[in-house]
Amino acid sequence: MKRKHKRLTFVMIALLLLGTAAALVLTAFEDNIVFFYSPTELAEKQPNPAQRLRIGGLVEEGSVTKPGGGIVQFKITDTAQAVDVRFKGILPDLFREGQGVVAEGRLRGGVFEADEVLAKHDENYMPPEVADAIKKSGQWKEKMGGQAKEAGQ
Repeated sequence: MKRKHKRLTFVMIALLLLGTAAALVLTAFEDNIVFFYSPTELAEKQPNPAQRLRIGGLVEEGSVTKPGGGIVQFKITDTAQAVDVRFKGILPDLFREGQGVVAEGRLRGGVFEADEVLAKHDENYMPPEVADAIKKSGQWKEKMGGQAKEAGQ
């Protein structure tokens, strides 16, 4: 075998190994690439209780309670499903019912135990994933001329 053929064979094997490694890495990260899950996706996925993840949605109206000891309980919804959230700590100033939030923590026994809660920073902003989930459920309302308009009208 000529020296040129040996070199070409070595390069082809190296490229094949590199491609295989890249495919394995991308496959391993497939579930972790998502920035956060909606409550509906979380119900479908049923993650491992040891897995850290983020959920995002709207704080359900009338769901915020403060049982004491710095603990706050509320529900995050995408209007189709809701997830109970338990958080111990100081909530962001912009946290309130009906507003978008992202919580980071673990799902244990059907309750999401959040380590961190992030509130949206602008009254017109909603994370695209939450907006898409609400649009899919048919509950999306756009403000036009001071009146709410259903997405299908």
